[in-house]
Amino acid sequence: MKHLLPLAAFAALFLAGSAQAGLLSDSEARQQINNLRQEVNGRLETFSNGQFELANQIEEMRAELARLRGQNEVLLNEIETLKARQLDFYRDLDNRMRQSETNAQSAAPAQTGGAGGYEAALGLLKEGRSAEALVELDAYINGNPDSGNLPEAHFWAGNAALQAKNVAAANKHFNTVLGRWPKSAVAPDAMLGLANGQLAINDRRTARQTLQSLIDRYPSSNAAKTAKQHLSSSASR
Repeated sequence: MKHLLPLAAFAALFLAGSAQAGLLSDSEARQQINNLRQEVNGRLETFSNGQFELANQIEEMRAELARLRGQNEVLLNEIETLKARQLDFYRDLDNRMRQSETNAQSAAPAQTGGAGGYEAALGLLKEGRSAEALVELDAYINGNPDSGNLPEAHFWAGNAALQAKNVAAANKHFNTVLGRWPKSAVAPDAMLGLANGQLAINDRRTARQTLQSLIDRYPSSNAAKTAKQHLSSSASR
């Protein structure tokens, strides 16, 4: 009987130790669950932040694409405007050549180079030989200081120089028209040519000022209408 009592006590101690051991295992399990839960929540938060950032990037890309599309539309409109102006340019050139031929038939040229040289220069310009046309027009201008065609000759020389990418020469001829013959029929177009020359050297600020001056000085001219289109398209960029 005395031996059974210590055995019973040992069994009780063993069971108590086992219960304590089981309790510690549950606590560790709970800690692991909490740790796992925190890890999952952290990953979900990171994923959510990544999704939000991705959504922002997509929205920025859409906005940039819309802006590029808008710029593309503006460029296409400008190209169409330039094509129309180029067509008008050659139509006007053709009409002026015919008028010059009519005038030449009624009055023989009295100066060196005469109407024939002027017509030849316009013919070169019409063929797209702008550098050669500029040489011929300069020769005509220098050789015929009293010609009635001087305003037009300077205007076409300015256009020839502009097409030949000689902006300095183009500006000189256009400014000559505006300074000496401000009421000439080609004066508004000369001012438009001056603005085109300024745009060619990327002087946009001065070009806008020139276009606005053109509208103010020659409001009913076709050149003023073109100037308004230029200002409108540049303002929308």
